[in-house]
Amino acid sequence: MSSYYPRTKDLTRTRKSVTDSPPSSPSYTDKNYRHERLSRYDSSGESATEKPIGRTSSYTRRETRLAAMNRQEQDSTAKDYKKMYAEALQENERLKSRLQDSKQELVKIRSQLEKITQRHDRISERSTVLESEKREKQALEKRVSDMEDELKVLTELKSDNQRLKDENGALIRVISKLSK
Repeated sequence: MSSYYPRTKDLTRTRKSVTDSPPSSPSYTDKNYRHERLSRYDSSGESATEKPIGRTSSYTRRETRLAAMNRQEQDSTAKDYKKMYAEALQENERLKSRLQDSKQELVKIRSQLEKITQRHDRISERSTVLESEKREKQALEKRVSDMEDELKVLTELKSDNQRLKDENGALIRVISKLSK
């Protein structure tokens, strides 16, 4: 930049004094600096010292282009941030939806698991009940068979008792005939 603008000791001094003085109180050197800077420009706005060189206009065009590119980059990054934010929101909503679906599926699976567990418990209870019923049934069958055996014995005893009664009756008749 120093090659494009020829600097003098006076200009450097005035710039230092401008930066040293507070902005609220314009100083004499500030006025000199403005006057000197304005006197270097002609009515077209180009510097009188820059015209012969011809590089300054390309430099200003380059600077304008760079500034425009920077603005475009800033706009695009702002748009990118907006776009990224919108995408992040969409992703969050999608993930929230998936989470809600997963929670519902989990509740459904838990209820199914509970039902299956209850069935299993009932089946276990049934099997336990069935086993106890089988034991009871076997005990009852054994009892019935024992009772049938006792009944057979009783019927034999009754028949024996009846036979003995009949014999006893016959013997009593014989004895009564003999005693007469």
